[in-house]
Amino acid sequence: MSLPPILYETSGHIATITFNRPSARNALTPEMLCLLADAFADFASTKKLRVAIITGAGEKAFCSGGDLVQTLPLMTGERAPSDNWDRRLLNEPLVATASSLREFPLNKPVIAAVNGACLAAGMELLLATDIRIAASHAVFGLPEVTRGLLPFAGSMARLPRQISHCQAMALMLVGEAVSADEACRMGLVNRVVPAEQVMDEALTLAHKIAANGPLAVEAVKRTVLASSGVSLDTAFKLEDAAKREVFASADAREGPRAFAERRPPAYEGR
Repeated sequence: MSLPPILYETSGHIATITFNRPSARNALTPEMLCLLADAFADFASTKKLRVAIITGAGEKAFCSGGDLVQTLPLMTGERAPSDNWDRRLLNEPLVATASSLREFPLNKPVIAAVNGACLAAGMELLLATDIRIAASHAVFGLPEVTRGLLPFAGSMARLPRQISHCQAMALMLVGEAVSADEACRMGLVNRVVPAEQVMDEALTLAHKIAANGPLAVEAVKRTVLASSGVSLDTAFKLEDAAKREVFASADAREGPRAFAERRPPAYEGR
């Protein structure tokens, strides 16, 4: 029996989501977008899970974008829906929002382990992640305009907030890809490592995050996202609200207590 085109696995507090269509450079079909949305929805709602890693199967691509034969023609109306995956993509709003982490509330951290080409929808999803580790041979780009399309899954809103305006506009208007080293210089990724070290680096970070206080971790991400684009005064109020919530928790008492007792903390997320 062949494996599904999206693999969703959990171990302890960590979820791993893998694009599993390496023969097509992990291009996203309607089925994959539905399964990706389902995976993120489960991760968001499962209390035990604290951090996710998203990566691609094979050595060539993290994700090369939406499938230009199956997915994009369906979305433009060039192709009529032919199965339940097609109909879900067109008719269930959660599929579009959760698969792109756009207008989908997710306060848990997501780490991208970029094992190869990260293009179009693949890069759009990258922009929704929190920490990014890239293989040295990876490339990054938004080539949609070269196909008469545009990056509609968050890039026009997110990219200019994450790198400089002129760099963001060059990526979106020219459509050419940049190397992993250049992406790192731009601030698109945290670290560039040899390909065989990408998952190890991501897992090391995931375990460190999972060992931290989960209420504090989620409050940090939620507050950072909510503070984007608002006034400094409003942002400070959001910080104050997060402080009140976290400082009132049992975890906030456990952390200093464990330090004083010279033992690892046992956080319960309450």
